[in-house]
Amino acid sequence: MSQPVEMTVFYDFGCPWVYRIGRWLEQVREDGEYEPRITWRAFPLEQVNAPEGSDWGLWERESRIRSKSRSAFEAAFAAKRQGQDAYMRFHWGLLKAKWEDDQDHGRRSTHLAVAEAAGLDLDKFQSDLEDPALLADIGADYTEARNVHGVFGTPTVVFPNGGASYLKLTASFPPEEASAFFREFVSTIRDRPDVLEIKRPTPPQ
Repeated sequence: MSQPVEMTVFYDFGCPWVYRIGRWLEQVREDGEYEPRITWRAFPLEQVNAPEGSDWGLWERESRIRSKSRSAFEAAFAAKRQGQDAYMRFHWGLLKAKWEDDQDHGRRSTHLAVAEAAGLDLDKFQSDLEDPALLADIGADYTEARNVHGVFGTPTVVFPNGGASYLKLTASFPPEEASAFFREFVSTIRDRPDVLEIKRPTPPQ
């Protein structure tokens, strides 16, 4: 029987590292030893990269200003209103559309195509996209990430006990090592609170 592991992952659809960690966690799930129970939370990098001292929030900007991050998260939260399964089908569909098919993750045409492929009710999906409350949901996720967990980038994994880590994996991460590394990652980040930071230096080119 799989061992459940609760975690929150703060993400942005436009981040390649998010796609890679997602594939890794799916490989862990398929192996069967562990069951990653993931809550995906919005962390728009466009907001992180706002000019220093700027007092606006991505979720407060006028709708006529195009934002790929905001548009993608609005679509994801609209999908979520059709249930968790529908949300996850849309979530993975949009990540794959972006990182496998080179589609624009901020375009409504992409969102509609992904929603249709995911089996969503398209009329409800398009209606929910017009709800301004979706913007507040984005802001709530981002504010918690920054103010409670100190998140600075994506993907960041946060365990229920507060243990957290920003994690980047290469595109060539070997799938046969997925569960072994997961065990090591959980043991280090969740279960060893004295480990404050691990960072691999990059040799000069």
